[in-house]
Amino acid sequence: MGIDEAGFGPILGPLVVSSSSFLVPGHFLELDSTGLPAVPPNDSSSSIVGNSGQAGSPHADLWHVLKRSVAKKRTQLSGRLLITDSKKAYSRSIGIKHLQRTVLAVLKCYGKEPATLTELVKLLCPDYLGQLNEYPWHKNAINREIFVDKAEITLASMVFGEDLTSNGVKFLGLRSCCLDVAFYNKMISCMKNKANVLFSVTSQLIKNAFDNYPGEDMHIIIDRQGGRVHYREHLQRMFSEMQLCIIRETPQESIYQLITDGRIMRVHFIVGADENFLPVSLASMVSKYLRELLVDNINCYFLHLCPDIKPTAGYWKDGLRFIKDLQVKAPHVKFNSDQLIRCR
Repeated sequence: MGIDEAGFGPILGPLVVSSSSFLVPGHFLELDSTGLPAVPPNDSSSSIVGNSGQAGSPHADLWHVLKRSVAKKRTQLSGRLLITDSKKAYSRSIGIKHLQRTVLAVLKCYGKEPATLTELVKLLCPDYLGQLNEYPWHKNAINREIFVDKAEITLASMVFGEDLTSNGVKFLGLRSCCLDVAFYNKMISCMKNKANVLFSVTSQLIKNAFDNYPGEDMHIIIDRQGGRVHYREHLQRMFSEMQLCIIRETPQESIYQLITDGRIMRVHFIVGADENFLPVSLASMVSKYLRELLVDNINCYFLHLCPDIKPTAGYWKDGLRFIKDLQVKAPHVKFNSDQLIRCR
């Protein structure tokens, strides 16, 4: 399972954290006596890079395994799905086309075809729907249609599904946790630190997967945020019923093993995981896609009320500019600051 977020830094819009999960045959990995991927010595770069595709690498290079249906670079697609760090899949000039094509094609692999934003949210984070209706910019846009080339999505999904099957890999699903601004602000007031908020949401995704796949050992890769190296205390607090041991803590990666009732879960926090592990890249794209749709609701709502305002992506500097524009150019437009602006 790979986990990554979108929206950790902005001042406007939600924080979205997503996971993507695959069941991978052991012959793609070098397994240790526990049946989980072996952890190489600390001086082995393969433990960090994870995409070498060489024997002895502790992680399956799914870009290599699924090379018929996915690619890591836009210039090498030839009809395949782009799965990469969302920062490389999205730009203002390109827009969301690669994010949307990949996410919708992958969802179609297990029979899900969301036609509206409501249906997409129900699939990825159903608990979030009620909160969206409390925001004026989401309430009137939640049923907006998702316009795609259905034939193209169907073809890409079919090729991806066939590639998975022929290699014995099973796609288990996508899941998101979406923190609207008001809820995010409440969590900050309780936890005092947005890194702790992110870790709490990440832990919930891990726990959901652990509960949803009983009997399976788990291997979880998480893109590390910030400079934190030590996670033992936080993991122990979140998974107090599990026996925990530290495998390694370095500036590049922190690896932990948790055991309960004979089940083993390995958790890796790795710098650059969103670029080097396909499940993390896919989680990154899902998070970015959902966040972009929701931020677009904000822009559409306020630009309809005041066309002179320039749209924003919500990041700190431009988000402050957007807030100032609202105050200066649209003083007649009323909004709840706690629903729009993050406290930090």
